[in-house]
Amino acid sequence: MRALVLTLIAITLPLAGCNRNTALGNDREAQLDAAPTPAPVANAAAALDNVAAALIKPETMSSADIAALGGLAGKCAIRLTEVAHPSFVYRSGNSGVIKLNGKLIPLPAVEKNRFEDNGLSVALRPNNDVGDAGLRGMDMIMAPPGAEDELGYAGFADCTRADTG
Repeated sequence: MRALVLTLIAITLPLAGCNRNTALGNDREAQLDAAPTPAPVANAAAALDNVAAALIKPETMSSADIAALGGLAGKCAIRLTEVAHPSFVYRSGNSGVIKLNGKLIPLPAVEKNRFEDNGLSVALRPNNDVGDAGLRGMDMIMAPPGAEDELGYAGFADCTRADTG
């Protein structure tokens, strides 16, 4: 019987720490966890140096990242789901910011919905989707430097906090 109890303890002990998920969007204890810090800002060449193009995927921006960008007022956000944190924040015809490889990468606009810097490009194309919350569908097409193919992500454009003038 003692061997059985020790075996059960040995099996369950490693699982005791599995209930802590630090991924963005999960609840954290403010009294215990340090305040999140924003990702560093870097140009595309520096942020993606020595990273294989196949490994580059858009990341979700935290509230600290959004605050470091000056908030969302007057900007639009591309969300991969209607309730997700933004993956791309932009002002059409002006500039955008994407989070890749743990860094915020500013991209100047080269056309109305196309942003580019050092071989990294992001293009936005409206689609016919409308989400349950009323956000309009938007495809985000990203081409990392040196990639053989572009990567497409279907999401939603959230311009609800944008100043409409």
